[in-house]
Amino acid sequence: MIARFRTWFDGRSRREKWMILVMLALLGVTLVWVLVLPIDDALSSARRRNADAAIRLAQTRAQVEAVKTVRRARPEAPTTPLDALVRESASAAGFALDSVAADGAKLRVHLNSARGGALLGWLGDLEGQGVIVDQLNVTDAGNHNVAADITFRKMAS
Repeated sequence: MIARFRTWFDGRSRREKWMILVMLALLGVTLVWVLVLPIDDALSSARRRNADAAIRLAQTRAQVEAVKTVRRARPEAPTTPLDALVRESASAAGFALDSVAADGAKLRVHLNSARGGALLGWLGDLEGQGVIVDQLNVTDAGNHNVAADITFRKMAS
């Protein structure tokens, strides 16, 4: 096959040979431009995405470890009845509970007026005692105070 091509090529004039060589060079450049460069760009993009994914994976693993650490350090479920625990804690924090209603294993509480920061601090203290806020609805009560409807439950053992 190469011998046939060489015989055919040798039969061409000098001008035709140069034109064929230029054509083949342009074909080579075109193939590089159409095939090789997009493949190289795709590989570079894949390497960047892989590096980004590796970073996200490491961050996710660190977050999982942080969650595991928090779960190991969480408090035990309280043995005191939920109603008594919430009332005592609210009294100690200086809150007057406007209504308290048991709803199965949950406890619904309403406060007409409380400072937002103090309310969130009290809820954080309750969480440290094993009481979880199941639902929280906070609205503006005016004078830099908030009204809150809160549903509590005990932390699962």
